[in-house]
Amino acid sequence: GDPTEIAFLVAERKLRATEDLATRFTRRGEIPFSSERKLMTTLQADAERGGRIAVVTKGAPDVLLARCTHERLGIDAVPLTEERRAAILATIDRLADDALRTLGVAYRRLDTTEPPEADESLERDLIFAGVVGMIDPPRPEAGASIAEAKDAGIRVIMITGDHARTAARIAESLGIGGSDGAAGLARTLTGRELDALDDTTLRERARSVSVYARVAPEHKLRIVGALRAERDIVAMTGDGVNDAPALKAADIGVAMGIAGTDVAKEAANMILADDNFATIVAAVREGRAIFANIRKFLRYLLSSNAGEVLTMFLGVVGAPVLGLYAVGEEFVAPLLATQILWINLVTDSGPALALGFDPPPEDVMRQPPRRPTDRVIDRPMGLTIILTGLVMAAATLLAIDLRLPGGLVPGSASLVEARTMGFTTSVIASLFVAYNARSARESAFHRFFSNRRLVGAIAFSLVLHVLVVYAPVLNTAFGTAPLGFEDWILCIALASSVLWVEELRKAVVRRRLWQAD
Repeated sequence: GDPTEIAFLVAERKLRATEDLATRFTRRGEIPFSSERKLMTTLQADAERGGRIAVVTKGAPDVLLARCTHERLGIDAVPLTEERRAAILATIDRLADDALRTLGVAYRRLDTTEPPEADESLERDLIFAGVVGMIDPPRPEAGASIAEAKDAGIRVIMITGDHARTAARIAESLGIGGSDGAAGLARTLTGRELDALDDTTLRERARSVSVYARVAPEHKLRIVGALRAERDIVAMTGDGVNDAPALKAADIGVAMGIAGTDVAKEAANMILADDNFATIVAAVREGRAIFANIRKFLRYLLSSNAGEVLTMFLGVVGAPVLGLYAVGEEFVAPLLATQILWINLVTDSGPALALGFDPPPEDVMRQPPRRPTDRVIDRPMGLTIILTGLVMAAATLLAIDLRLPGGLVPGSASLVEARTMGFTTSVIASLFVAYNARSARESAFHRFFSNRRLVGAIAFSLVLHVLVVYAPVLNTAFGTAPLGFEDWILCIALASSVLWVEELRKAVVRRRLWQAD
């Protein structure tokens, strides 16, 4: 059942002597709990009074107290004086300061055995019986999750029907919001105070207030509207029927999967299966990791393909300089079509897919949220792609030039051998780029072996390329020739230039970020 009801039953069993209330009272009617009234009332037939009806009400103590004219003192009902009201309210505040949820209990005896119509008019002239304080501790992981959300630039706001002091104390223990100074409590705004604010003032207060207490459903809708008016992206959680409008109005409505009503689930964009706030933070972390891997995938493929495009473009434009002389009416391309297809098919596919399994960056939850207007391929990423493509093209064309007779550095090899050098350099450079693409800031050597799929994909691509270089049947198909040991060393050295240039760029970026901090 409901945890609050269970807590009352446990307290009742601890307090009563031998009286069996289940046999004494029979429920004859009910006024359900309403977040507007913050009360719930039942009509009970009392066997000790000949079956006459008793109105029993529980709810927010400060609200309930306003509907009471007497208080229970021993077995008598005495008038409720202003001094006693103040004393009871002080007790409620003290319990709330101890982070206890407080519920008041009151009753009224009727002289009829027939239950009247169950409506709010019965909740008056009540006899105040007492107040109950219950501990409703947050889940153990809640504090750490809220701290992680704050590091990620996510502002956590508490909206509750609880007493303002209770909400503020719990918020303080969880690290939600700022402080009201001398009180040392999180800044709070009650539903009554919220009613007195116009929309403009509410928008201003919403920038700093992180705890809303004693609120009604319409207040939640106004809070969501105020936050969205400030251009915030709002995710709203809720479980009740009355939460549906706020869930619908939020950018992301999150309904509780266990305690949530069908109406709330229908209005929401997402359903939280375990009703645990930590799961929301875990989902944000996973989403950021997926997005980071998409960017890695794009950074790798576009950088590698830019290198190939620039190799062909610069190789054709600069053919006379590089020693790629025209034969008849045709230019000699730096790489053959089959070689380019091989690079795209083997070296791009395996490592690119492996990057999709890369572990998330260690600082994935310490980065600010992206703006909706931010592009997936932003300016820094675009410049990195162009820089990597230029370096890769330069390394590939230099490997060809070093082996061709003529050009900038005269060599003595044949065109097939020179192309094989350029082909091999391009392949190895693409594999270096795969490690470069894992992060826009961290060194490629950081957590080098953390993605075993990527290590395996690179090793497999190298094995396949060795076959292309040395297998006679593949030599014919791809226009390659076997390379010597010195040739491999030269290809690796030239290809590694994409790694060292990117390492230098990342070092500059990290230094700027360190200075900014």
